[in-house]
Amino acid sequence: MIGTDFIRVLYIDLTNKKADIQERKDLYKYLGGVGVAAKLLEENMKKDLPPLDQQQPLIISIGPLSTIFPVVTKAVATFISPHTGEYGESHAGGRLAMAIRNAGYDAIVITGKAQKPTYLVITDKTIEFKDARAMWGLDVEEVGRLIREREPGPGKRSIIRIGKAGENLVTYSCVNVDTYRHFGRLGIGAVFGSKNLKAMMIMGEEDLSISNLKEYFKTYQEIYKKVTQTDAMAKYHELGTPMNIKVLNAINSLPTKNLLQSNFEHADDISGETFAEKNLIRKVSCVGCPIGCIHIGQFRREFDKGYEYESIAVSYDHELIYALGSLLGIKTTDEVLQIIEEVELAGLDAISTGVVLAWATEALKKGLITREDTLADLEFGNTMEYVKAIDNIADRSNEFYYTIGKGLKEAVKKYGGEEFALMYGGNEMAGYHTGYAFALGQTVGARHSHLDNAGYAYDQSAKELNDEDIIDYLINEEKERAVLTSLCICLFARKVYDRATILKALNSVGINWTNEDLTRLGNDIFFTKLKIKKELGYSLENYKFPKRIFETPTLWGKMNEERLNRLLKMYIERVEREYENWSRGK
Repeated sequence: MIGTDFIRVLYIDLTNKKADIQERKDLYKYLGGVGVAAKLLEENMKKDLPPLDQQQPLIISIGPLSTIFPVVTKAVATFISPHTGEYGESHAGGRLAMAIRNAGYDAIVITGKAQKPTYLVITDKTIEFKDARAMWGLDVEEVGRLIREREPGPGKRSIIRIGKAGENLVTYSCVNVDTYRHFGRLGIGAVFGSKNLKAMMIMGEEDLSISNLKEYFKTYQEIYKKVTQTDAMAKYHELGTPMNIKVLNAINSLPTKNLLQSNFEHADDISGETFAEKNLIRKVSCVGCPIGCIHIGQFRREFDKGYEYESIAVSYDHELIYALGSLLGIKTTDEVLQIIEEVELAGLDAISTGVVLAWATEALKKGLITREDTLADLEFGNTMEYVKAIDNIADRSNEFYYTIGKGLKEAVKKYGGEEFALMYGGNEMAGYHTGYAFALGQTVGARHSHLDNAGYAYDQSAKELNDEDIIDYLINEEKERAVLTSLCICLFARKVYDRATILKALNSVGINWTNEDLTRLGNDIFFTKLKIKKELGYSLENYKFPKRIFETPTLWGKMNEERLNRLLKMYIERVEREYENWSRGK
């Protein structure tokens, strides 16, 4: 995109093993990232077909500043979510954005279904469809190793792949990206599996030409100094997001034991500080980032008698420690890492997996399901039984695991327990129980993610909770984040990339946008997502929040169900008015 007025899109048809390249001038106004990906999803999706129909598209897009400015590291994927049945979006770091850029593309659209398990090799010169039958059934680590051994190429390639969960169409399966990063949430792994697509390797050697190198380098240096020499991103390098464990625990906002509690008596034992002191072995960065926010922890596992041990390294962050730690009542860092490892190898989304298992633990205790269903003695704090259950989810071992492989929404239809099922908008709850803004924010966010609009941040920073201010914050923040993610800026760097910095970076590489252009972009992306959701039949009318969230105290005390329902109604009415104006071109 740099130095051009078009978006270069690679179209891949798996059914017919064909590829086509188009230079799309009409997509230029969406800039890149989530803007382009959402628009490509809108024009390629088949709204009357199921999410996993082979005709449904899978889109991956990068932005114009990807990897050429600090912390602009993400690639964005859009798809129809098999988990919620509507708009799906996921973000991943690692080497992927750089690899797509070096291969010479701004976006990739994949449709169809391969006749047999396949992996793609995409370079700046060729697109190859390769036999993956020998990899089908293997975990993500083995697949990565096999492709690295089989395919020649420089180390700056990116390898993305699914595990058994994606093959078996678990609706919250994910895609592993370069070992320590993921396209998580909403079931993109099942989209890969439905297309018989086991993996993709992307690499290239294309040069990127920047016309005004002097201005670019000056701007790069200014941003680099903000990233590395101020406090804007310091916490992400030091303890990283696991620092949230002790903070949230102290303010009654850490979901624990299926939210029967909002603080955990063993929070200090699984805190970011304890992980750092006991398990942290190194910190890793995505390509183009000097921060090193990916924290790698190590635990030992006995694999044979006679004191035979192996050391296992896995990445951890707040959401994983919450979903596979406090929510399941796990008391030590080693045990949390052991559960994370099992989730990683299977190719499951960690948040949804933990929330589903927490519900199942309580459902088993209440007699809604039986030991014959679970094939494991699910009990808060029992690590090895959860490890068994994770394998059963990925394998879809019996009718129970087949059902919970569709998420909580389907589980409660069959087994009951809706009142203690932790989900917002059909997606399992993220690791915050801060109050009204979080609860509403994850529900109404385009992809039902806490990262859509960061309602938890409003709850934690507000001096008082004002209904109108909550609505304003959630809408404006989601639009602003759409601007950031259209550029594929990591949201950890949102304090670095204010509007002035974004415009300076764009202008330094010849994209002469204005503040008004960015505002228009944020609106267009926000309402394009809403339009997609509407076309897929999504509605928040008659929506019911889970009862459990009103029973357990938050930072602000127990929430009032009537007030949260009123907030939801206010949000819907406000957004509908704005959507109508946008649709009419106002």
